[in-house]
Amino acid sequence: MAHANGNGNGHAAVPAAFPPPVDSQREFIKRELDPEDERIEVGVAIVGGGTAGLACATRLLQLLADDPDMLERLGEVPVAVIEKAKTCGGHNLSGAVMRTTPLEELLPELTREDWRKAGFAFGEVEKEGVYMMPNAKTSVRIPTPPPFKNHGAEVISVAALCRYLAAQAEEAGAYILTETAATELLITEGRVQGVRSGDKGRGKQGQELGNFEPGADITAQATVLAEGCWGHLTGGAIKEFDLADGREPQNWELGVKEIWKVAQPLDRVIHTIGPWPLKLNTKYHHTGGSWIYPMKNEKTGEDLVSIGFVVDLDYADATTSAHDLLQEFKLHPLVRKILEGGERVGWGAKALPGGGYWSMPKLSMPGAVLVGDAGGMVNTTALKGVHYAIKAGMIAAENIYSALKRGETSFAKYEDDIEASLVGKELWEVRNTRQPLAQKGLIKGGPLTNVLIATKGKFPAGRISMKGSDETPMFIGKSKDTYPKPDGKYTFDKLSSVFVTGNQTRDDAPNHIRVQKNVPRVIAESWKWMCPAGVYEISDEQLEATEGKPEAHVDVIVNYTNCVQCGAITAKGGRLTTPEGGDGPLYQLT
Repeated sequence: MAHANGNGNGHAAVPAAFPPPVDSQREFIKRELDPEDERIEVGVAIVGGGTAGLACATRLLQLLADDPDMLERLGEVPVAVIEKAKTCGGHNLSGAVMRTTPLEELLPELTREDWRKAGFAFGEVEKEGVYMMPNAKTSVRIPTPPPFKNHGAEVISVAALCRYLAAQAEEAGAYILTETAATELLITEGRVQGVRSGDKGRGKQGQELGNFEPGADITAQATVLAEGCWGHLTGGAIKEFDLADGREPQNWELGVKEIWKVAQPLDRVIHTIGPWPLKLNTKYHHTGGSWIYPMKNEKTGEDLVSIGFVVDLDYADATTSAHDLLQEFKLHPLVRKILEGGERVGWGAKALPGGGYWSMPKLSMPGAVLVGDAGGMVNTTALKGVHYAIKAGMIAAENIYSALKRGETSFAKYEDDIEASLVGKELWEVRNTRQPLAQKGLIKGGPLTNVLIATKGKFPAGRISMKGSDETPMFIGKSKDTYPKPDGKYTFDKLSSVFVTGNQTRDDAPNHIRVQKNVPRVIAESWKWMCPAGVYEISDEQLEATEGKPEAHVDVIVNYTNCVQCGAITAKGGRLTTPEGGDGPLYQLT
């Protein structure tokens, strides 16, 4: 039987035609609370111990420190941060060159030297270079485009920053619940009432094991969804409260990153804008770029480098692989010169929302708000999002504090304050810059994007629409033909890279990834190549039987214990849900 848009009619398969077997509102929303004596009551529940969630907790506790009456009204646990990883920062990854103002506002008593001694900051950007790479041998330095001007910014590790912020928040009085998955959103009478934590100690089939621990309802006067790249509770909330009405579909990008200990220090921040190693032919629908950032570790004296490759996930060639593109990128002479004699000491991958201003959902609902990546607050034109996350967390805290003090549960003013802040202003200026590249490619779309950047979005005016990442028709192309064979020293395969993350997932844990298991080969190939952790597989027998038949159906093998929680599958026809608390990677310097 032919599937819609998929196969028997000769049209290319579209991932959106094979949606995951999941009903977000039915599965991820709990509409009755447990008896009162079985609940955990907190003042404010923050889901996600990333930069946005922890900035929110820190700012809220700063306000409460000067208001003992309000602190008492929020109960024994005024602020709780619920984080699924083993530690805050364990699942967090970014480039990252951070604009510093929001963090300086949040922690004004700290200097940059304090940041570096704390181990999450690695130096101020003083020099930078931007290169075009026409091919595998050539690089051409170009004037630095305005979005890539980072003079004065700070190179950081977001994983290490989150660990530091968690310690600060805990010292101020936050209750940090690590190894705790928030699996359901509590909604009664049209209002978010908190979240339910996930069970622990279930087997592959969901059966209770000897160490089984049931989850609990965590009720709150206010809930902050800081799950990162459209977590499953955020997805349920968006549908429940129609938060995406009138918005463009969200688009996604995937970044894969390595940390290298290098023999010689790098003296500048480097970005490349291709087209190599991506394909220039528009049928591939390739857009992306790279970064190389110097990291001087003040604690150890080591010279490190952060290197990564980002690709838009609305590409058309099923064999596009961000991980393998990074390995190929490292073969370029410009890059080899930097890494020569070095050693890879870290690896990770993370999806990010790339749709920008027009794709941001409504940010508040009765009883709750969205912050950071959960609200689509990323400027992919400038590769910036960390400072938005911190600022949004602070603004959320201030609005929640003011509203609860007035006895209100509406946080609608938070949206106005985001719009008026640097978050809203900067994202507004680049609201249309991504679309020309996505629609027309680098050669045809680049000039219009440059005009939009130069005029800060004023010309051409209006709103440029976009399609979702899962609406691109897929074909099996030739991207894979140039990927290097891993040598285990300079270029690496996916499974050895997963090992570097310290992945903690139990072999007998329940499957937390939702995909259709029988799909056209071209869709299965898309998932196989896209996933940086090697989660999706097609058996050799089925590959042989369907050779030259991209629309023939195959069975997908899901090695979910490899998963590093990057979230990319959500962009191309699947749905990532939370694993058991404590599972997944344990990132250190990503």
